[in-house]
Amino acid sequence: MTDEQRIGEWVDANVGGAVVAIRRQPRWRPVWLVDVARGDETLELMVRGDRTATAPLFPLEHEMRFQALLEEGGIPVPHVHGWIDDPRAFVTDRVGGENNFEHASDAERASVMDDYMGILARIHALDCDEFERAGIARASTPDGSSRVGMDVYERGYRSTKVRPDPFLEFCLAWLARNPLRSRGRESPVVWDSGQFHHRDGRVVAVLDLELGHVGDPMMDLAGFRMRDTVLGFGDMRTLYDKYAAYGGVPVDIDAVRHHHFAFTLSNQLAFHAALAAPTVDTDYMTNMQWCSETNLFAVEALGEILGIAELGTVEVPEPRESPVGVAHEHLVQMLRSVEVADEFDRYRMRTAFRLARHLQRFDEIGDALTDADLDDLRELLGRRPSTWQEGDAALEQFVLADAGAHDEELVRLFHRRFLRSKLTLGPLGSAMATHHPIQRFDA
Repeated sequence: MTDEQRIGEWVDANVGGAVVAIRRQPRWRPVWLVDVARGDETLELMVRGDRTATAPLFPLEHEMRFQALLEEGGIPVPHVHGWIDDPRAFVTDRVGGENNFEHASDAERASVMDDYMGILARIHALDCDEFERAGIARASTPDGSSRVGMDVYERGYRSTKVRPDPFLEFCLAWLARNPLRSRGRESPVVWDSGQFHHRDGRVVAVLDLELGHVGDPMMDLAGFRMRDTVLGFGDMRTLYDKYAAYGGVPVDIDAVRHHHFAFTLSNQLAFHAALAAPTVDTDYMTNMQWCSETNLFAVEALGEILGIAELGTVEVPEPRESPVGVAHEHLVQMLRSVEVADEFDRYRMRTAFRLARHLQRFDEIGDALTDADLDDLRELLGRRPSTWQEGDAALEQFVLADAGAHDEELVRLFHRRFLRSKLTLGPLGSAMATHHPIQRFDA
């Protein structure tokens, strides 16, 4: 029996009506969209499965309980219908509205964001004890509220680590040396904030609550700064003023800045193993692009915290004429031209096309960029490693032993490395190879 058949049987038994359509959503996480005929109406459901190709984070059951508790607390979220054992998933209503502001006026965007900041303030006013009694993760004392989520991420990363990752080790060591004092702040948080659907100037529902737990409410004012580069939420200072006006916890900008830096590491922590040892189902280029962008966010954030005025740029090498250049171009054009009827298969074909363009671009300039990375290590390490593998291992050992003496130098070095890495994701000017800096705190 297929997953779709099992889902259909569960819906028949637990929701009622006649299942008229089940389709796998074309994305990296297993999600199914189910249409159910009930009388004269169609009930639209979403079946959310376990995240794949990521380090283990909060269990799926934890996400479902957190979402249900928000609904009980009067927060607009999709209604939870229940749990499916096989495939592991939970069933919710599917909500309408838009997930971006492409067709919204400036006034509509401002109205939606005003509504959303009020919703965050209401979430932060909910009873932490009720969430803890339901099994939602919470620190043993309020002073530990800022570390609950990052501890989950770090444990997941360390349990799946398969090769040196000097950047993560540098950043995690910095966070350990510079812990945040939450000043006793504690509330339910969504953490990966800024995910919602909206209609007519109001939020329809808050979505994607897989990282929800009891933490520092300032985390929710930090998380959506990254998504702003794609969606454009508006001026962050204005949004924080709106949150304060709704009676949320007083805004601690230093804490928001700290949480912003910490959250920029979440993709690299989650997808370290997926990029080092991908499976056939891994959306490799999406994971690589996410990590490329958020790693640059991280070094920019830490550079701002350290007061580094300018991080600089890197030289773009001239493409070499490769013996397989013609073959790479042929593969890219072939994948671009293939027409596939099934929506999920089209998604898979697009991931293959992006991977082919990455390999083509690396064939053109990758060796020159790798040499530049290794040249950067000569001054820091006192010697030039001969391979990128040796370089990563040596750099990881250096940052683990450094204890902060070379923070500024390492921020600049990692910035150059990630700018070079970004150049390999696709042609210059392509969406994959373009970086969109985040609103700065000191702007």
